[in-house]
Amino acid sequence: MKRVLAFAALVVTLAGPAAAECYADYKAKRDEPLQLHYGVAQVSDANCSPGAAEGELAPRLAADGWTLLNVLSTFGPEGLAERK
Repeated sequence: MKRVLAFAALVVTLAGPAAAECYADYKAKRDEPLQLHYGVAQVSDANCSPGAAEGELAPRLAADGWTLLNVLSTFGPEGLAERK
């Protein structure tokens, strides 16, 4: 029994935490002509708060000519279905 428990503890330790997924929904705009956009993007787990997600999304959107207006919320994969 001790071997089974030791083996289970070793497996759990080696597996480590599962990689969590984080997403942010946001609003952005382009000028001339004015275009408004609502989108959902995956952000790194380290930036899984609205304030931190803004710092990651703003340069990504700017590369495509968009200006980030705001990040509405951050959520896990369970929130994707309701935002489609």
